[in-house]
Amino acid sequence: MEKFERPIDLARLETVQRRQEGCDTTAIEQRLDGIQSGDSPSEVAEISAVLRDLEGLQPAALFPYTEPSTLEEIRALRPDGPRRMDLKLTDAQLLDRIHGAWLGRAAGCTLGKPVEGWAKGQIDSYLDYAGAIPLTDYIPLVDGHPEGLAVRSADCTRGRIEYMARDDDMDYPVLGLHILESHGADFTSQDVASTWLSRLTYYLVYTAERAAYRNLVNRVWPPDSAMYRNPYREWIGAQIRADIWGYVCPGWPERAAEFAFRDAAVSHTKHGIYGEMFVAAMLAAAFITDDVEEAVTIGLSEIPSDCRLAEAIRDTVDWSRNEPDWEQVWTKVNEKYGHYHAVHTINNAALVVMALMTGKLDYEASIVAAVRGGWDTDCNGATAGSICGLMIGAEGLPEKWVGILNDRLFSAVRGYGECRISDLARRTREVVRKVAP
Repeated sequence: MEKFERPIDLARLETVQRRQEGCDTTAIEQRLDGIQSGDSPSEVAEISAVLRDLEGLQPAALFPYTEPSTLEEIRALRPDGPRRMDLKLTDAQLLDRIHGAWLGRAAGCTLGKPVEGWAKGQIDSYLDYAGAIPLTDYIPLVDGHPEGLAVRSADCTRGRIEYMARDDDMDYPVLGLHILESHGADFTSQDVASTWLSRLTYYLVYTAERAAYRNLVNRVWPPDSAMYRNPYREWIGAQIRADIWGYVCPGWPERAAEFAFRDAAVSHTKHGIYGEMFVAAMLAAAFITDDVEEAVTIGLSEIPSDCRLAEAIRDTVDWSRNEPDWEQVWTKVNEKYGHYHAVHTINNAALVVMALMTGKLDYEASIVAAVRGGWDTDCNGATAGSICGLMIGAEGLPEKWVGILNDRLFSAVRGYGECRISDLARRTREVVRKVAP
């Protein structure tokens, strides 16, 4: 049984999740300490009891954050913001910006894919050994690292890249495009769930998505599919699904965030939802402004102002204003938010904002900082690359980063095995005409 599914691992992760939500888990942690393998009948029964008790916990009265999971409650707690702005791009300019977003996302994902899940120190050690600091190109493939570090995804390393290799970070915008083409602007969370079941393979989705997929197969539908036995529900999985909703809502952050909510509710709650809404709203705003901080502020205007993610983003913006060196900002992010899991929404969203703020619309600087910061490197490179690529447009992106992909993207989404990136951009532009006229 994989780590995503073992009951003892689910219980331990759920304990961390509830503690981060402001619950007192002390007594439950003591009960879990007494469980050895978790395989005996008595231990299985105790784990089930622990999971039930964890579900019943409530945040402490002194917990300083307000973090709901329904769209109505989220909107009631968001700050003021421009819910829709005037779009002044020509049709050709709009297509170029959408194309830039797709290309920028693919190249950033490709850069981060070989070192996915590595800590910053490991990445720096590997790059130093490879003679690749400062990093000005894709990550090289070298053997013999003294600590045994070996990159994954060799087809995403320097000199070997011929296309955007299959990755869940790219599967989801493809899947979202299919949902919009099939259901239009009125798609529901159940439409998303049904599309997962018909278009995605169980073993190619991970953490929160796998838990939700298991629930869907057992006829547990949204929003319950996001909660039941899903300790990953505030992790990054929904945030990496945000992009398509922003692409199809140029200048309309409120609508982009609403689309993102419908998608996120299948598998996530609280910060899992906020992360997707935040990024989608940022992307919608990026059609209007090339000021990164303004786009971040607009993204924040679609999530609760008094939540942990908003606090982390505001901190990162402040640190980035006062410190142009991304590594100094990274140190502060790590000190305050590095306790979250490497695949959590909050710390990774902070790295994306750090990379964009310090990169100042330099595409290479932005994706390199996002990836070298560690944690969920392919996700962070993809999101930073998407936002930066949308602001710059395809015509302005460096050929050495995007040309090497040869306009090819491979996907695990059924019916979309190999795609032309330019065709995905064109189809996205067609959807804009239908859902955000």
